[in-house]
Amino acid sequence: MMQTLARWLVKRLGWTLVEPPERPPRTVLIAYPHTSNWDALYALLARQGLALEAHWAAKDVLFRWPFGGLLRRLGGVAVNRRQRTGFVDQMAAEFARRQRFMLVLAPEGTRSLTAGWKSGFYRIALASQVPVGLGFIDYTRRRVGILAYITLSGDPAQDMATIAGHYREHCGKHPELASPIRWLD
Repeated sequence: MMQTLARWLVKRLGWTLVEPPERPPRTVLIAYPHTSNWDALYALLARQGLALEAHWAAKDVLFRWPFGGLLRRLGGVAVNRRQRTGFVDQMAAEFARRQRFMLVLAPEGTRSLTAGWKSGFYRIALASQVPVGLGFIDYTRRRVGILAYITLSGDPAQDMATIAGHYREHCGKHPELASPIRWLD
């Protein structure tokens, strides 16, 4: 019922859900571009509309009362970004433990313009030997969903060029805040 409601709402808002025909059972799904608070609404509608059993990571301060419990029930995983906590190893262990697992990360790490992307999604996918899903929100064409699932080669330059090629024509709500697709760290 929630899937039907989400699909109806997406359509009513004038948007289209997109996903490739084959969904892998385990994947790191990146969300790009992330330039607005409105992205969360469309991402949650896409999650419900596509029936994605997705878990997502966000800064731990968002998980405080009164919304912390709700965010966890919606698949949220609190991350302390103020210190290194072995997040890559923790997530690789989750992938090893589960037959089905989708972890959503925003490689920009913020809605603000940065010089590039954080590499955590890449390191988690390689360590877990899972594909990377290319999640997107395109405000120009009013489309949201997943562009493709790609298997990383282990060559960061080649893989980032492949990812950039997929995102080339997709535009966030505030295009000037979309970080370039290159490594930050």
